[in-house]
Amino acid sequence: MAAMNPDPAKKELGAGVAVAGLLALAVAIGVGRFAFTPVLPMMQEDFGVSVAAGGWLASANYAGYLLGALSAMTLRVQPVPAIRCGLLAIGFTTLAMGLETHFVSWLLLRALAGVASAWVLIHVSAWSLERLAPLRRPLLSGIVFAGVGAGIAFAGVVCMVLMHAAAGAATAWVVLGLLSLVLAAASWSSFRGEGPAPSQAGGRAPQGAQGRRGEAARLVFSYFALGYGYIIPATFLPVMARQAIQDPAVFGWSWPLFGLMAAVSTVVAASLPESGNRRLWIVSQLFMALGVALPLLLPGSPGILLSAIAVGGTFMVITMAGLREARAAEVASPTGLMAAMTAAFALGQIAGPVSVSVTAGAHGSFSGSLVAASLMLAAGACAVAWPRAASPAAGFPTEERRAH
Repeated sequence: MAAMNPDPAKKELGAGVAVAGLLALAVAIGVGRFAFTPVLPMMQEDFGVSVAAGGWLASANYAGYLLGALSAMTLRVQPVPAIRCGLLAIGFTTLAMGLETHFVSWLLLRALAGVASAWVLIHVSAWSLERLAPLRRPLLSGIVFAGVGAGIAFAGVVCMVLMHAAAGAATAWVVLGLLSLVLAAASWSSFRGEGPAPSQAGGRAPQGAQGRRGEAARLVFSYFALGYGYIIPATFLPVMARQAIQDPAVFGWSWPLFGLMAAVSTVVAASLPESGNRRLWIVSQLFMALGVALPLLLPGSPGILLSAIAVGGTFMVITMAGLREARAAEVASPTGLMAAMTAAFALGQIAGPVSVSVTAGAHGSFSGSLVAASLMLAAGACAVAWPRAASPAAGFPTEERRAH
């Protein structure tokens, strides 16, 4: 049955919302959270930052992200001012990273950038999806979340160009901070209007949720495993590439490739039907587990670049699949389960770099942490594959109930 096409004005409005969301998420995630990844090899060269110290800086950012996610869900703030303030905070904290040289200051700045990143991500999602949902064009939502991968690729290319120009880490931070402010200005006027704050969207869990606790716990664990597993290559992939590959023209492409795969896979996954959602999650997480282990199984540039493809091409797919499953599990009120999964994901992201800091040793080896991450991802996939409760009232809704 053919659906009515939206009129041209709505199409134009939807495109504007999608582009604004893409730019904001590119700044929030590509710079606010993951600019540190391609800059870390430069910081090692300029300031002697060790792998262990890099792990603590990454964990400070992810701890800030957890704090930001929790505060965004509890404070009643309208999306537009939250997005604008968050974008400014990311731009200025990134800029300040290039002006400061004290490790404690770096820890604080990365934590603040993490808080702002979470605020932008959550509020952009609320603002954009509210406006795009009536258009029934899944591709537009995919474009919004492709901003994550686009921002990662953008930051990676900028750092690669600066490395070729023999620029230092301080210059990279300043350039990325200024570019973030430019992108914030470009999208500034598109963010207007009001919408429900995320804290107002949820409610108490439905009465039948008691019987779904086991299923929900498995999803929460799998999301923790995802955060723990993907964040190690997502934080240290360029460092691993630099250890294995001497030519910057080769190892510099590892991070842009990661981001490109994340952007493309997000758009593709947004258009897939939800009927095979759980199977997609399981297969993707097992594929990521293999990708995380590839630098050990296939040493050198092939393993690093294939790992970038495997992990970059699945982490946003699993993220979207997980949120779909949360929505299916808690039809009346998905907010509680989504919040628990988000918190578990953030905790996994904190634990991953900390484990690298603890196990790296004097030579900065990633072997132990990569094995642990791969096993954790496989365990998470098994948790998702666990048979559902037989009764729809005690488990997830059946496909018929989902369709309704």
